[in-house]
Amino acid sequence: SGSLQVLQPQAEVSVSVGKTLTLQCTVLEDKVAGPVKWLKESRGKNETIYDQRGSGPRVTRVVNSSSTNYNISISDMRVEDAGKYYCVKFKKGNYEDEALLSGRGTKVVVNGDPVDVAVHGPQERVEPGTSVRFTCTARGFFPGDIRVQWLKNGHPLSALPTQVFLEQTNSSYAMSSAVEINLVPADVRTQLSCLVRHSTLSTPLRSTYNVSAALRVPPALRLLARPAGAVELNRTVNFTCSAEGFYPGALNLTWLENGVEVLAEAGGPALTAQGTFELRSSLAVQAAAERNQSVITCRVVHEAQRPVSRNVTLLVTLPPAE
Repeated sequence: SGSLQVLQPQAEVSVSVGKTLTLQCTVLEDKVAGPVKWLKESRGKNETIYDQRGSGPRVTRVVNSSSTNYNISISDMRVEDAGKYYCVKFKKGNYEDEALLSGRGTKVVVNGDPVDVAVHGPQERVEPGTSVRFTCTARGFFPGDIRVQWLKNGHPLSALPTQVFLEQTNSSYAMSSAVEINLVPADVRTQLSCLVRHSTLSTPLRSTYNVSAALRVPPALRLLARPAGAVELNRTVNFTCSAEGFYPGALNLTWLENGVEVLAEAGGPALTAQGTFELRSSLAVQAAAERNQSVITCRVVHEAQRPVSRNVTLLVTLPPAE
């Protein structure tokens, strides 16, 4: 019939994630047998959103008994609900309904907050002097305009250009922002913060990363003997081994005499004011004649790295042979 009209007054509507959207449609002079449906255009195909015989749990018709009002409500809007919606009059066919007349369509824009904001560091710990890239990511937001600010211990930090790209749904965006930092031992106390600002947010979203999670500071190892140098027969020599300025605190210290492990006073790492650790261990050795020229070794293994050792040779002053 030439008098049949399908009216969609909303050319474009905008809604926030989680809200309920009402799409308007009026059908006039409908004298043709067949249903009215709502279709969503998605990736070149039309997906049925509402059918008078049934629809999804989030879609309801506003006035069920009306023969002209075909407004629908979609609850709990999601970013993937964005797209163009058409109110379509169908006529009954022999085998299936045939589209007869469509409204002009309503473009639906879903404003989504950024989600999954997180800062990522290297997969393995690195040592000071290494340049490391830290990345801040977020996803699920619309529109695509987003601002990212980096802070290092609360102070602004220059970043590489932010990358924004469409997600697979083609209805929301994701972003990636990165900074590069040349690490130093003092970074065990450093915090990196990524602040994300978006039109849907009243306050920025923040993700914070403790750089200590990416840093390994190897120990400085010292081995001292008291007294130093050659000692008299049967005198006690105290060896002290110090592992200083290391991070994290997992460190194994062992003593060896001529390559054979010996028991010694054991203790645990102590936290320093700089945020690193130190460990001291002592070994008392009696300067017996058979120990002359013995090699005393302090060996440490830090974070499953290669062992580090320091050696001192025990010199015993023997009495002159008679």
